[in-house]
Amino acid sequence: MKWAKSWTLSDVILIALIGIFFGAIFMGTNYLYDVLTAALTPFGLAGLANELLLGIWCMPGMLAGYMLRLKGSATLGELLAAVVEMFFGGQWGAATLISGVLQGFGSELGYIITRYKHYDWLGLTASALTTTIVTFGWDLAKNGYLKLQLWLLVLYLVVRFISMFVFGGVLTRLITDLLDRSHVLKSTHTN
Repeated sequence: MKWAKSWTLSDVILIALIGIFFGAIFMGTNYLYDVLTAALTPFGLAGLANELLLGIWCMPGMLAGYMLRLKGSATLGELLAAVVEMFFGGQWGAATLISGVLQGFGSELGYIITRYKHYDWLGLTASALTTTIVTFGWDLAKNGYLKLQLWLLVLYLVVRFISMFVFGGVLTRLITDLLDRSHVLKSTHTN
């Protein structure tokens, strides 16, 4: 598979569909987040709900970047999904846009580090790792993670990376491979 160097109309449509699809999925995961938070609160692990689901919330960026192989597609894919979630009435309102930009940039950073040359497990792992680092840094500042005990901080970081890798790595690869076999991605992917 080679990297496509310019945007086509089908790429724009595909990234819009990714944004709409995931924006709708986010509405359902917001309710799942609330249920998980309530279930984990008695154990002092309410924040673990965020870590478990963050891979899903960051998946549109990683999927768009891996699938389209265009500079900026990871950031744009994540931002579009955040816009759709906000317009659907997501519980975080306009703050979702900030998260969308940060999560998308985190995904994009993995491809930047690999110089947009690795659309394989190395690229997916780099994207999962950089998304984990960028979003965790944001949570350290925004959500008071610096006040957590060290063991809890390490647990959150490890669970976040696993979530990113499973959803943004493994699931992204499976989806893209299925679309490749069906020749849906013929315009951007060549074998």
